[in-house]
Amino acid sequence: MKVRSFSHVALTVGDFNRSVKFYADVFGCALVGVNCNHEQDRLRTFFGVDSDDPELKIGWVRVPGGATLEIFEFTPSVSGEPVVWNRPGPTHISFNCKDTEKWHAYLVEQGVEIVSPPQTSPLGHSFFFCADPDGNLIEMIDIRYLRPVLRWLGPLGGALFRRTRYRKYHR
Repeated sequence: MKVRSFSHVALTVGDFNRSVKFYADVFGCALVGVNCNHEQDRLRTFFGVDSDDPELKIGWVRVPGGATLEIFEFTPSVSGEPVVWNRPGPTHISFNCKDTEKWHAYLVEQGVEIVSPPQTSPLGHSFFFCADPDGNLIEMIDIRYLRPVLRWLGPLGGALFRRTRYRKYHR
């Protein structure tokens, strides 16, 4: 068995409207759904919200190209923690882009917090990191020459690499 595709990433935010506006205005992500109707017992038990009167707003923001960001706003909320790269767990989301230098300049112009300047990896792709209003890290990456390879040869390359170069990881 195998999955069909990537579905979504969920982000908990401090201000739902601010985050939806940020992802729409800065990255062109459209809000495609909102749900504010949740059972309070489920919020307390499943989500662990410690409150007599918990609330949750969930929205789905469609990223150009197909994936979705699921945006959660809990009331009451707790403060976030900085990303620790060597702690197991999520560290960032990543958006494919073309020309990281132009994206960097655009995001600076938009007042987005830039975490690192554009740089080139040993594999030849360029990337940099910025942060959303809640400090969630976003990587902007231009995979350059790999773009057509992954688009057209992705499934074939995956099967080939699984049996050859990366066989030791698939045992």
